[in-house]
Amino acid sequence: MRLEAQGLAVLGGFHTRPDHGAPKGVASIAMLGMAREGWNVFAASPEASDGQPDPMDRWSSRVITALAEEEGAVPLFPFGGPPYQPFLRWAAATGCIWPSPLGMSIHAERGLWMAFRGALGFAEVRDDLKAVEATRPCETCADKPCLDACPVDAFTGGVYNVPTCVAHIATQAGDDCLSGGCKARHACPVGRDWSPVPAQATFHMGAYLRARTS
Repeated sequence: MRLEAQGLAVLGGFHTRPDHGAPKGVASIAMLGMAREGWNVFAASPEASDGQPDPMDRWSSRVITALAEEEGAVPLFPFGGPPYQPFLRWAAATGCIWPSPLGMSIHAERGLWMAFRGALGFAEVRDDLKAVEATRPCETCADKPCLDACPVDAFTGGVYNVPTCVAHIATQAGDDCLSGGCKARHACPVGRDWSPVPAQATFHMGAYLRARTS
């Protein structure tokens, strides 16, 4: 698949079962996220500079739909609903993505620095999209520094306190989080080399803040 040049990479894959809730006729699914140079590819796209809402979702939709047409696949997205595709159920089916103690998904290699931009659904059972048997990194992480890194303890008790987080990053006291990315994510020892560059962190945190306060 011609992914890297488009700023995308396969996060994991699996062969579907009836309980996965995949669209009819889809036998294999490739879960897609950003590639190493994905941010630079997006930043150079027309969506990134046209001033319209939801630039990354629109970029993802355009690029993944074009890839699906090339590959004879079905483009699938975690946005655009309701109804929404069961991306978290599909993530679990890959064998390399799990819920983290923070509630967000953690990837075997990327840690907490991953997000689903979409997926490709194939009619055939593809050998290159088999689920794997990776070990959930949180199971061997005794200290779990992610739970203590938030400056306002938004993850206390295993529950993400969204209002507390939003109130913090909406003020000057939260500038470091807003411009550098979530400190709880940064504290995770897995996938630190996948952490975002400042422009990427600012983009995502700003989008999160606007979504929660609009």
